[in-house]
Amino acid sequence: MAEERVERRLAAILAGDIAGYSRLMGADEEGTLKRLNAHRREFLEPKVAEHRGRIVKRSGDGVLIEFASAVDAGRCAVEIQRGMSERNKPAPPDKRTELRIGIHVGDIIIEEGDIFGDGVNIAARLEAIAEPGGICISDDAYRQVRDKLNIVFEDAGEQQLKNIARSVRVYRVKLGEGDATQPTAPALALPDKSSIAVLPFQNMSGDSDQDYFCDGMVEDIITGLSRIKWLFVIARNSTFTYKGRPVDVKQVGRELGVRYVLEGSVRKAADRVRITGQLIDAVTGAHVWAERYDRQLEDIFALQDEITLNVVGAIEPSLRQAEIERVKRERPESLGAYDLLLRALPDVYAAMPEEAGKALQLLDRALTLEPEYALAHAYAAWCHEIRFLRAGQKSDDRDTAIRHAHAAIANGPDDATALALAGFVMAIVAHDMPTARKAFDQALTISPSSFFALAFGGTAVGWKGDAERAIDWGERAIRISPFDRLLYMPNHAIAVGNFLLGCYDKAAEAARQAIHSKPEFSIPHVILAAALAAAGHLDEARAAASRALALQPGFSTRGFCSAIAMPPSLAIPFSEALRAAGLPD
Repeated sequence: MAEERVERRLAAILAGDIAGYSRLMGADEEGTLKRLNAHRREFLEPKVAEHRGRIVKRSGDGVLIEFASAVDAGRCAVEIQRGMSERNKPAPPDKRTELRIGIHVGDIIIEEGDIFGDGVNIAARLEAIAEPGGICISDDAYRQVRDKLNIVFEDAGEQQLKNIARSVRVYRVKLGEGDATQPTAPALALPDKSSIAVLPFQNMSGDSDQDYFCDGMVEDIITGLSRIKWLFVIARNSTFTYKGRPVDVKQVGRELGVRYVLEGSVRKAADRVRITGQLIDAVTGAHVWAERYDRQLEDIFALQDEITLNVVGAIEPSLRQAEIERVKRERPESLGAYDLLLRALPDVYAAMPEEAGKALQLLDRALTLEPEYALAHAYAAWCHEIRFLRAGQKSDDRDTAIRHAHAAIANGPDDATALALAGFVMAIVAHDMPTARKAFDQALTISPSSFFALAFGGTAVGWKGDAERAIDWGERAIRISPFDRLLYMPNHAIAVGNFLLGCYDKAAEAARQAIHSKPEFSIPHVILAAALAAAGHLDEARAAASRALALQPGFSTRGFCSAIAMPPSLAIPFSEALRAAGLPD
């Protein structure tokens, strides 16, 4: 049988949706729906018909419209936005229905009245990057309308749209209040490090008395983020000018000169409170992180502190990973010290001697550009610690690790991550616990939500015999950042702490969690072998020991315990358990 012929045609596709629809519905479902239906019936549908458009489908707050002409689509979009601006004037800012529109000209597939294909997808992605009240069009649509419509376009450059394989050149329609040529304020340049603005959280409770809770939490989050040394944070006085205003994060990013924007809401019902937050890349519009917290509203200040710690702790690794992905797209010859450090991090986090060597090449370049860069010194110290413990225990790696750790402490007294990594190296390699403890305490004073201070500090104090603190810090690190790519470190700390206490089953379970997080890291396999052997599970212990030796063929029990300088309270039972598991002395 002959294949069924697919119906195709060239069309101009307009995709639109309502900016902040979830916020509007959350605040007033019935009122929002009533206003939206009135706009559709009285204005939007007649306007589409006037310009010979066909409404293909509606989906909640979205609409897809097909036009035979790009000029008709463009003219309709401009008149809709200008008309909606007029219709919104009587409404308070937090109840305005503002549309975002994207237009593309392309080939579409028609099936039972619906339309499909890349042409539709691109229009939808253009709508997603448009500002509230704005219009974005593709290069294909721009060529059709540029000489036929009396409007001004702004070239937004090549954009990588979500799930679209090729980049698309995008143009924004510049619409002022009755004057299409009204100039817009120039965007501020992004700083040379990661940057964020925390917008006032929306009080969705209908209770103005909860404003102080929302504002206090945002202020604490700003304070917490400002303690992250590698992060540029906009001050409260600037971000709170957006309070009570419907905003577009891309516009906020341009006005404040930041790459990331954190926004959220608070809803109180009876004795419970729900807090949501989302971190957005203000350049691309992509979501970096989102979370919801449902809590009992008992001690309001304790709750405020808990949410602040959780939000700050979760944002740091999310931002770090987003920045790593961003810098991968930068040209190598244009990289500064911060970008070079970001390029090095995937190899640093591998925690393997070969990858540590690759990372050191980039970190050395960063330190050539900025010799007093504390964080680069800290990561270099960790890389040399990795090489020392698992690549032959060479004195050169030991000495260089200690030298970088001292430099990180000297140059980063206000950098919690640098202090945490330096403290870890001073404990494990230099065996200088007074300096290490001072670095950990200072890091946690600066940033109580520092995953690095809790995870690396917990591991260090565990190997030095402090079981309770190892478990406490490890558990706090996991609670703060439960999906961190370095999750093997706090589980490592918990495993060692439980071994010290004789809780071998708990130690084995924590070691398994560390292995799940990073299967190729040999040390959790070593801890698992010791815990299983101490618990009397010798067959399983020997299997774990075999995997540890496969990952680190040169491992020796005496050499490992000596390199870390374990106290006798740990070294004696740990060594006995490893020998019972079959690991070489």
